[in-house]
Amino acid sequence: MRPRFLLDENMDRAIQRQLQRLSPEIDVKLVGDAQVPPRGTSDPDILMWIEDNDYILVTRNRKTMPKHFKEHLAAGRQVPGVLCIRKSVAMTELINVLYLIWYASDAEEYRDRLVFIPL
Repeated sequence: MRPRFLLDENMDRAIQRQLQRLSPEIDVKLVGDAQVPPRGTSDPDILMWIEDNDYILVTRNRKTMPKHFKEHLAAGRQVPGVLCIRKSVAMTELINVLYLIWYASDAEEYRDRLVFIPL
């Protein structure tokens, strides 16, 4: 199964639009969109939502998300994956990396992993 992405609320909507331009088949949502968590949802609740809905979280929240991720797993929960974006990553690079992950990866490769982009 190809990865599906949930962009956190601090990500630029242009990332979503550009990914969907590259391939309309990419399932990418932005926090605050219909049928996903609303803006302002806590990190633990976002992790519960991605677990229940099988989306990989894409976030720039390198400060608190890794802590919440560890706590989530320690509580016996699972996640489809979390991609933490490093400060230096340009939007074009991020779009290319996410497209490559979608195109060439299986969603299971990221299960219960927190991966920093770029590697």
